Amino acid sequence: MAVRIRLQRIGKPKRPYYRVVAIDQRAKRDGKPLEILGQYDPIAVDNKFHADMERVNYWLSTGAKASETVGDLLKKSLAVNE
Repeated sequence: MAVRIRLQRIGKPKRPYYRVVAIDQRAKRDGKPLEILGQYDPIAVDNKFHADMERVNYWLSTGAKASETVGDLLKKSLAVNE
């Protein structure tokens, strides 16, 4: 099973809000995730992004790949935290 770390939309129409999830890459966008790792609010003034980095690192170490968007968000959050 190939695992991806990607965004899952849970917001209202015209008000996006996302969960960062570990999910089988063949699953639908809104399919059942293996684990919820964080959240992302693109509408917020400072683009609120929160993720449990310990669990993200665990999934990456087991072979999961982050989507392009999640990879960019992780890089930005690491740069801000330093």
